[in-house]
Amino acid sequence: MPEPCRGSACLDVETIYLGGKEHIVRTGSGSVSVIVYGDPDKPALVTYPDLALNHMSCFQGLFFCPEAAALLLHNFCIYHISPPGHELGAAEICADIPVPSLSDLADQILEVLNYFKLGAVMCMGVMAGAYVLTLFAMKFRERVLGLILVSPLCKAPSWTEWLCNKVMSNLLYYYGICNLLKDCLLYRYFSKEVRGNTEVPESDIVQACRKLLDERKSSNVLRFLQAINRRPDITDGLRTLKCRTLIFVGDDSPFHSEGLHMAANLDRRYSALVEVQACGSVVTEEQPYAMLVPLEYFLLGYGIHKPNHFNGSPRSPLCPTCIAPELLSPESMGLKLKPIKTRLSSQR
Repeated sequence: MPEPCRGSACLDVETIYLGGKEHIVRTGSGSVSVIVYGDPDKPALVTYPDLALNHMSCFQGLFFCPEAAALLLHNFCIYHISPPGHELGAAEICADIPVPSLSDLADQILEVLNYFKLGAVMCMGVMAGAYVLTLFAMKFRERVLGLILVSPLCKAPSWTEWLCNKVMSNLLYYYGICNLLKDCLLYRYFSKEVRGNTEVPESDIVQACRKLLDERKSSNVLRFLQAINRRPDITDGLRTLKCRTLIFVGDDSPFHSEGLHMAANLDRRYSALVEVQACGSVVTEEQPYAMLVPLEYFLLGYGIHKPNHFNGSPRSPLCPTCIAPELLSPESMGLKLKPIKTRLSSQR
């Protein structure tokens, strides 16, 4: 594999992986893997996963739904950004490289967008990934068309989360990706219904996630966890966001209250909240079909529709009191939007 060039955002490596093209991009905060799916002339959808996850373990469930593929892959070019060292087959990051903050990772996204000459993009993030993308939207408002956030974080860690993160940090440092560490992460990701117990076996998605966690380098996961545990509260900046925002949160997520807090502090003219019953944090994997109808209404305001051969959506297992239909109407979410720009002008 050739050595990446030394500029702030350079590309030297492109490999085909599972139908997508992997780009290793060099940035001021280190190299980052970006998997690109689809036609680069289409509008861009950028994704960012949670701790110890990547595009395969965090977004595969959603993008493998035929209806979601019709809606998203038909209309967007997907740019899956992995946290440093979280991509498939990642090597261990050198210990001499400083641990980037979540603010550094938000700046890194800007460098990635500039490399691909992307203008304003749609963003989809899960938990810590949602925090990074929200921070990116606050710092670079003109580069974000909309936010799709799944069980988002926005406050500094509570004492409970801080303690849990410290326990996971010690497990990673002394024991690596051990079974106890996996149990802590699976509690973070999934509801008790799919995690199983002594009488009920784990679901297929949990078992698959366990296997994918084995591929992570413990030191790389530890670096991202350290950044997450040092995050500041960004509540005060939420009302400055003017892009449309759609929040999904599972009612069995450890971060359920934080998702509600974030929704309450966003400008209600531009935001909507969807609570998903009997679901953990990673709604994209556990109940992806629950996201389809709200996503259709959300993207309708951008003039984005499913192709005609998918003219009906499955019934979403949403609590009818959890989401008011008027919140997702094109009128309330804003029809007067600027055209989507897929590329920056060459003069920039």
